[in-house]
Amino acid sequence: MTPDQVKNVQASFAKVVPIADEAARLFYDRLFETAPETRALFKGDMREQGRMLMATLATVVNSLHRIEAITPAVRSLAQRHVAYGVRAEHYPLVGGALLWTLEQGLGDQFTPKLRDAWATAYGALSEMMIESAYPSAAAP
Repeated sequence: MTPDQVKNVQASFAKVVPIADEAARLFYDRLFETAPETRALFKGDMREQGRMLMATLATVVNSLHRIEAITPAVRSLAQRHVAYGVRAEHYPLVGGALLWTLEQGLGDQFTPKLRDAWATAYGALSEMMIESAYPSAAAP
């Protein structure tokens, strides 16, 4: 990611924080609408799941300028996701739901440039997670 992309992702996420609960609800509603098979992966309280999602996003977004600092935690999270039943093919579905949620939450501020920055950030993160959790599924 470029420094400008990092700055833009961080600035836009700061605008999502005040609507975090709503953003999490939108995210999961969209994920379950577009990929209904993922609903079975979630057993607990979805409000709490949403809070954990937003906390994880905050950590990642705030660490984009030094991603190596959270790489061990990201890899560990990916490996835990395997035990929950998450498959490599779920990652693009999650990315689509995330971008859609950001578009809903940010409206006109979610420009093509900002969308590209978020897609780059999510792409790098999901690639790292897939490589860690499913080495044979990672792209060569």
